[in-house]
Amino acid sequence: MGMFLRQSCFGYPVSIFFIVINEFCERFSYYGMRAILILYFQSFLRWNDNLSTAIYHTFVALCYLTPILGALIADSWLGKFKTIVSLSIVYTIGQAVIAVSSINDLMDFNHDGDPDNISVHVALSMVGLALIALGTGGIKPCVSAFGGDQFEKGQEKQRNRFFSIFYLAINAGSLLSTIITPMLRVQECGIHSKKACYPLAFGVPAALMAVSLIVFVIGSGMYKKVQPQGNVMAKVARCVGFAIKNRIRHRSKKFPKREHWLDWANEKYDEQLISQIKMVTRVMFLYIPLPMFWALFDQQGSRWTLQATTMNGKIGIIEIQPDQMQTVNAILIVILVPIMDAVVYPLIAKCGFNFTSLKKMTVGMFLASMAFVAAAIVQVEIEKTLPVFPKGNEVQIKVLNIGNDSMNISFPGTTVTLDQMSQTSEFMTFSADKLTSINISSTGSPLTPVTDFEQGHRHTLLVWAPNNYQVVKDGLNQKPENGKNGIRFVNALAESFNVTMNEEINETVTSHNASEYHFFSSGRMSFTINSSEIAQHCGNEFKTPYLEFGSAYTYVITRKGDGCLEPTVFRDISPNTVSMALQIPQYFLLTCGEVVFSVTGLEFSYSQAPSNMKSVLQAGWLLTVAIGNFIVLIVAGAGSFSEQWAEYVLFAALLLVVSVIFAIMARFYTYVSPAEIEAQFDTDEKKKYPEQSNPYPKLDSALQTQL
Repeated sequence: MGMFLRQSCFGYPVSIFFIVINEFCERFSYYGMRAILILYFQSFLRWNDNLSTAIYHTFVALCYLTPILGALIADSWLGKFKTIVSLSIVYTIGQAVIAVSSINDLMDFNHDGDPDNISVHVALSMVGLALIALGTGGIKPCVSAFGGDQFEKGQEKQRNRFFSIFYLAINAGSLLSTIITPMLRVQECGIHSKKACYPLAFGVPAALMAVSLIVFVIGSGMYKKVQPQGNVMAKVARCVGFAIKNRIRHRSKKFPKREHWLDWANEKYDEQLISQIKMVTRVMFLYIPLPMFWALFDQQGSRWTLQATTMNGKIGIIEIQPDQMQTVNAILIVILVPIMDAVVYPLIAKCGFNFTSLKKMTVGMFLASMAFVAAAIVQVEIEKTLPVFPKGNEVQIKVLNIGNDSMNISFPGTTVTLDQMSQTSEFMTFSADKLTSINISSTGSPLTPVTDFEQGHRHTLLVWAPNNYQVVKDGLNQKPENGKNGIRFVNALAESFNVTMNEEINETVTSHNASEYHFFSSGRMSFTINSSEIAQHCGNEFKTPYLEFGSAYTYVITRKGDGCLEPTVFRDISPNTVSMALQIPQYFLLTCGEVVFSVTGLEFSYSQAPSNMKSVLQAGWLLTVAIGNFIVLIVAGAGSFSEQWAEYVLFAALLLVVSVIFAIMARFYTYVSPAEIEAQFDTDEKKKYPEQSNPYPKLDSALQTQL
């Protein structure tokens, strides 16, 4: 065993490389599965948006709550190595189960391409997700702490570097998998019917999880394995409980005060345990403000992605979809972690500035707060370009003349004259109670009054003769989602026609009526119109102009003099103009914040924890992420901001306040070296009372700088 431990490579224990590869495969597996999960819920299990989102968030929160379980098993029962192996097996089974649950032909007995019994698939996928949450959560706190265990005393510098490499592996895995798994999903596969290939997209992560497990077990002989020390948590709970009870019992003035409230436990518990609990409680106390950082950080997937949907994804020659912006974070991490480690930190140290762990974390929180200020500025820019939609009791109306004569339309307080095949340039906004009558007339014909408008909606008023009109409710009260483009067809012919476009629309539009909007990604689309009365020599294939992001158009189909059909395009909502490239500064600030905050936090949690509670503190660290996710749900649910930028500013302000509080708390924190304290207790064991009145040897400044 001793021979193995001394094997090293570039001054690192060889065993580290197995742990980093294991983490890379595990994160690839997890993020790959997560990238397509919400789509799987919607398109395979046929759940609606709300149910899909709720289950998805519950799953993510579970993955951050189970680490406490994993940490308890590791620190008090199985030890880190056995915990990682046994929970990885659970995890691999979970990934395999979810891959099986997505096989279309599993329950498709009549080979029609749809499962006959969807509930079997739902049950299987829920079992799979539960196993994955237990597995990924349970091993999370153990793997990083187990990696830290491999270092000997005096290797603090390498250990710090290890936590950076470890973080890099996490992000490299997640970056590759979020690019690769969606590509696998769009392949077609199946025995009896070809469908989107979920089994392959879930199967590859499952296979990588198995690889991760095998790699980890291969390194077994080289690891330094710290034995678990009985049920630590129960001991801690009993000791804390006793200290509090004892303190309350001796409230009166005649009992001398003790230096620390935990010292009230020393009638019953040994000094060493008490000093270990002191270390943990002091770190846990510092954790209280941290969830606020994660509350901002985790909005990349939700709020910032929604912000991207109101922007234009053409950046130079490339074109990106709104949900692809998140990969910017992973790409930046892979670039920034090495730069921080090799360039920035050494430079700061050269300038003689003592940049301790907690100072780094404070800077990280400040940077994340600034990222939200940047997001708010971008949001203000976007809102200048957004169309105004009707609120509350307002009604918006646009008139579209699809007839052959010019028309006069009189609204309360204004009259509009429209030539044939033209529309009013803007939507006109009226309050519903004032909208008593709208009259249509053309020269020499009686007035026709128009009613039936719905409050809070946009309407298009189709007119084609003095007493012929149709009110169409647009149904678009916001920009089209996900940066897509809405298209609808209006039939100005005397007979119905059928329109097909991209296999998505296949709709019959009756005479003088409009179809619903259908939504398409950017690019050129072609559509076909079939009608009983198209002349033989006419073509019926048409192409749209290039569609950008977030626009909406109406295609009016009319007949030309030669009997052929002709589409005329009217714009309802103009495309997004603000470029997605403007989001890069906020991603850059947030990622810089994450690198200084998160990598440092992992390392700090490890270095300040007593040997028997390493995983428990890592789990405490992960718990702050789970709480952060809940904060988002609460703030987003409670504060209904009319302006999105105001919500960003609120989050930025909250985090700024929290980072100031954290900086003050950090000023009063004394760094300790758990190993030295424990060694001190071992030497003092022989004498009944340690001579040392203060169980915290003050660290020399050199070590403090490294922490």
